[in-house]
This record gives sequence, C-alpha cells and structure tokens, in this order.
Amino acid sequence: MPTERHPDRLPLRHRLVPAVALLLLAPWAAECSWGGFTLTDTPVVILVLAPMYGGAALLIRETARRVGAGWPTIALFAAAFGVIQAGLVDQSLFNPGFLDDTEFADSQAAAEATLVPGLDFSARQAFDYIGNHIALSICAPIVIVESLLRGDRRSRPWLGRPGLTVVALLYLAGSLLIFSDDEGRKDFLASPAQVGFAVTVAVALIGAGLLIRRRTGDPAVPVPPDDSRPPITAKGRRAPRPVWPGLVVLVAYAGSNLAPGWAGIAVGLVLAAAAATLLVTWSRRAGWGQRQVLAAGTASMLVAAAYAYAVPTYAPATPAAALVGDVAISIVTLALIGGAAWRLRVTSSTVHAAAS
Repeated sequence: MPTERHPDRLPLRHRLVPAVALLLLAPWAAECSWGGFTLTDTPVVILVLAPMYGGAALLIRETARRVGAGWPTIALFAAAFGVIQAGLVDQSLFNPGFLDDTEFADSQAAAEATLVPGLDFSARQAFDYIGNHIALSICAPIVIVESLLRGDRRSRPWLGRPGLTVVALLYLAGSLLIFSDDEGRKDFLASPAQVGFAVTVAVALIGAGLLIRRRTGDPAVPVPPDDSRPPITAKGRRAPRPVWPGLVVLVAYAGSNLAPGWAGIAVGLVLAAAAATLLVTWSRRAGWGQRQVLAAGTASMLVAAAYAYAVPTYAPATPAAALVGDVAISIVTLALIGGAAWRLRVTSSTVHAAAS
C-alpha cells in the first residue's frame, strides 16, 4: 500500500496560497481561457464555478500527490472528472439541446454525425468535452501553480485532511448547484443507461490512474529543486528542450479538429496517443524537469487563447466587448505562462548559485 505523504510543515497561510490560486485559476482556464465569456462576465463566472472546477482540480492534485502519483495519473483522474461533469453534473454530453440557447446552437448538426447508437451521445462532443477538461480545466492550472512554487514543494500535498474535507464539500456543493440550476442542467435528465455508462467509465478511469501509479513504482521522491532528473535510460539520451514537448501538445490539441465526423475523432485519438507516448518516453530521460512539464501542460492554453478570436461567446456580445475579452485572455495567458517560466528560471539560478 502506498504511504500517505504529509503536507510540508510551513505556516498554514503559505500552504493555502497555492490551493486558493488553483481554486480560482481552474474555472478561468476551463470556461474563460478560450473566449466563452466577456471580460465583464469573467469575475462572476470564476466565483460561481470555483467550487466545482477549482474543487475538482484541488482534489485531483492532492489525491495524486498524496499517493506519490505523477502526471499520467492526474490526466486519467482529469478524464474521469470530464466524464462526471459532462455526463452526470450538467449532462451536456447526453442533452441534445444543451447549446440551443447559446451562440453554439449550430454545432448540434455536426455533433449528430457521430451519434453513438443506444446511448444517444455525440462521440465528437465527448472527445471535445473530456479532452478540454483534461487539458484546460485540470492539467494546465495545476502545472502553472506548481511551477510557481519551489522545487521541493511541487510534488508535495498542500492540504491536510481537514482541508481536503472542506474542498470535497465545496466540490459537491458546486456540482449540486449546477445540477439543480435551470441554466446548469437545463431541466434535462439522462436515462438510467446513460448514467450507468458515465459512472462505469469514470470509475474505470480512476481505477486506471491508481493502477498506473502502482505499476510504475514509487515516484514519491520529489523532483530535485534544479528541475533535473538522473538518467534512467540509455547513456547520452537526454530529454528535449522545453519547446519540443510544448510543440507536440500544441499540434495534438490544435490538430484534433482537422477533419469532421468519425475521421476527425480518429485523427484526434492518434495525435493524442502519439503525444502521450512521446511525453512519457521523454520524461524518463535525463534532463527532464519542470520547464518541460510547464511547456507541455500549457500549450493547450496558447491554442485556446488563439481560438478565442475565432469563436463566439456563449451569450451574444458586441464586437467591441468580444475583442476586449479576447485581448484580455491573451494577456492573462501570456502573463501566467511567462510568469511561471520566469519563476522556474529564477529558482533554478538560485539553486545552482547556492550549490556552487
């Protein structure tokens, strides 16, 4: 059985800062980073959705770190959250009229081209919903906040059991709010077969995440503060520069919509599998560190920020309001990623200076 790892013994306020940051960043990344809302709507969106999105991100991050698991486990937990969110909470996966009152109403025809018989959901929408929850709702916020911390704190839990209990209650309350609100679930109820399918898939993904942690040994040793790892593969084979993991994820994320229908899903799955294989392979090489993780984890945010100029907001907005919101998204995205990269550079320089 894995041993539980305890939060570092810093003052409570120092441990709460990254937790609160993740609580607020997750809803912004999930719903605002791609242009879904105008700038004036953004604060309300963050506050209302923070318990659900932020609570889920915190629970996933804390659970993975407490059992010593890494990013493959986090990604699988994030996929399970995507299934729960789209299949059980707002039930957008099964509701054919979910987008009817938004500026995305015309996307339903394309979604029906990949309808799964018997369960009546669009495979295209499932791929997009779950993929975006993995990339934007969970992984990107976690990697940004962790990159802003010292190297010896990135893989450690932030919260104790009381804190986790509070976060779990926040998540349940936030999810219940969306489920019960007219604008959340939109008076739709999935069938028992659909609910059973979503529960089964979510449980399987969570189980797979825990199984991967058990089979890959004990990664509980924190990543060294200098963001490097000792070589564990053939001599001379080093991890690539951060630009390459970022480029791989960027191509996979942007390329998932290259073709319509089932062909597009096939292309997206192939690209995602190739990107995951490359990242896992590279992460086992000498020189792989938080800079590579940051590049891979935030590439999807760069694509989303670029897409914001091309996609409408959920509710109608004036061209000026839409443009201001899109520009604000670009500024915030670049500031978050740039600030995290700068922090890593400063931390690495400080560690090397102290060592010499």
